[in-house]
Amino acid sequence: MARGHQKLQSQAKNQEKQAKMKKQQGHSAGDQKKAAQKALVHVCAVCKAQMPDPKTYKQHFENKHPKNDLPEDLKDV
Repeated sequence: MARGHQKLQSQAKNQEKQAKMKKQQGHSAGDQKKAAQKALVHVCAVCKAQMPDPKTYKQHFENKHPKNDLPEDLKDV
């Protein structure tokens, strides 16, 4: 077991090693969630669900809200 100054050096070295490994892994979970939230651009007018593209939004609207009229922005998709 290391004691004193040697222990502190070992801890600092291990901390640097852990930081390098984490940096090599890439994005953290928080970064991924933020990027995913930015991609959800379209919001359903009825239920406020978020979708990434107009095609998915149109499919959602046709399946989940068949009795409601299709919004104007989805008619040409």
